[in-house]
Amino acid sequence: MKKINRNTFLKQSLGLGGAMYLMPSLGFSFSGRKRYETMTPLWNEMVKANDQHVQNLLEKGDQANKHGGRSYGYNFAMLAAAYCCTDSRYYEDHKVIGLLDYTADKLIENQRPDGTINAGNLESPPDTAFIMEPLCAGVYILSQKADGELDPVKKKIKGFVLKTGEALVVGGVHTPNHRWVVCHALARINQLYPEQKYVDRIDEWLSEGIYLDKDGHYPERSMNYSDVENNAFIALGRLLDRPELYAAPRKSLEMTYYYMEPNGDLVTTDSRRQDQYSHRSIVVQYLHYRYLANYDQNGRFAKICQMIEGFPGFDRMIVEEALFHFMEDEMLRKDLPAGEPVPVDFEKLFTTSGLARIRREATTATIFGGVDWPLIIASGRSVSPNFFSYRKGNAILWYMRMSANFFSMGHFRSQGLRHENGKYHLYQKLEAPYYQPLPKSLRNKDGDYELTPSVDGRFWSKMAFDKRPVSNVKTLESKVTVEENNGKVDLVFEVTGLEGVSVTVEMCFDQTGQLKGVEPANDGEDNYFLTDGQGAFEKGGDTITFGPGIKEHERIRRLDGEKYSVHFGSLRTEGNHVYLTGITPFTHKLTFQ
Repeated sequence: MKKINRNTFLKQSLGLGGAMYLMPSLGFSFSGRKRYETMTPLWNEMVKANDQHVQNLLEKGDQANKHGGRSYGYNFAMLAAAYCCTDSRYYEDHKVIGLLDYTADKLIENQRPDGTINAGNLESPPDTAFIMEPLCAGVYILSQKADGELDPVKKKIKGFVLKTGEALVVGGVHTPNHRWVVCHALARINQLYPEQKYVDRIDEWLSEGIYLDKDGHYPERSMNYSDVENNAFIALGRLLDRPELYAAPRKSLEMTYYYMEPNGDLVTTDSRRQDQYSHRSIVVQYLHYRYLANYDQNGRFAKICQMIEGFPGFDRMIVEEALFHFMEDEMLRKDLPAGEPVPVDFEKLFTTSGLARIRREATTATIFGGVDWPLIIASGRSVSPNFFSYRKGNAILWYMRMSANFFSMGHFRSQGLRHENGKYHLYQKLEAPYYQPLPKSLRNKDGDYELTPSVDGRFWSKMAFDKRPVSNVKTLESKVTVEENNGKVDLVFEVTGLEGVSVTVEMCFDQTGQLKGVEPANDGEDNYFLTDGQGAFEKGGDTITFGPGIKEHERIRRLDGEKYSVHFGSLRTEGNHVYLTGITPFTHKLTFQ
């Protein structure tokens, strides 16, 4: 057969509806009596990549591990896939059995007396459950192959799995997604070594209910953990024959598409977890889209799969990782249904998280006003000050923020997002009081008062603030109005209240690319002012123009506020930072196009 390269494969598969050249009679027998058809470019690539990892393990040992504390679980699955796949050059290779045995020994060596593993948190049932997903898939692949040489490894790993199962049927969790990770692991253990106690524990967790808001967010609103939850519910539905559990991932994946940038990046601004400040790719959801595309014969999901196959990271996250998933799950091996069009021109408001997404082909805008109130800086709460982002192809404005030098109260964070008459409205009112003496009845001669936070939440002191009258209350009102018209976006800033307050608008463009029309700040860092007129950011043949600029002061430090500075922290990220600055009362219109 003539070999084709990756680009040719993608062009052909997209052009023919993503069928991926799987033969209609495709089947898989772990005994080797039937083989996967080798006409499938993706299949061949996965086998080749899996073999490369096996080779690396043979040559480098643990130095070839690439999954951190979960490496032995993934190694076991990838070794099992190589040994049982007739297309692998390691098919029935005795050296692989030696590695499987070594990997089982390492898992047992790292297992704590209670059955857990220290992989992330200490003696953590959910972190142990994350390891069980690939491990149990590998054990299942081995279980389907009648080979006496595998019996010692099968026996050894069974002991490990059963001991882990004892930990998971009684162990607790920390976060919402942990419940479903544990259930996922228990379902896989039950598939291998069925016992009612595993299903009973799954049902105990499921009886708490699966929360999904009307837009399609799980409780953590995280693109990172929605991948985990979608994975878990699809596995539970498949392994327990409960297809009703597909409803949550189906809705989640429908929503996720609208969070996708044209290059596959996912918007994470409204997350309640650590990914609210990081980048995530839709590629991680490929297997979920593929499973439901085939199960539901969903042409939209099939089209999204075809798109994902061309995105950056597909080789690393799928081709190099997913062979064992395809081997243990027939639904993934099926031909995708014919792709159906998905929208590339839309405007969508997600009211539950206060986020709007606008896409006009290769141009996108995101508006966010949905942080959790009261503002508490902690994992599990939405606190991102990134209220606007904009892209034109390769040219990316990662975020816009605004901060006023108003009692170290930090960045502007809107108290909701309102859409009215074709415009999006962001608003915040800040108040900072001074404190009067305590009422006479609450004073004591020792001067010993309760340690309390100030009423504006900026600091704590033994002042019993909540019992004191206030005076000299200073206010600052900030409004941002956003209007989009066919990819052009106008932002109008209005900051009023206390006069003479410095206001800083910060724009963070991608760290690669070229800025034009801006003035470097005198700090030797990637900081610039747009003093007037128009600026531009160019990358990869695409250009974002923005302006006009304004520069009334040079305050671009300590923008985060006292809640961060007290811990010597900062929300600044890598990138080219461009600043507009003004003094209250401040009104300015800024246009992106």
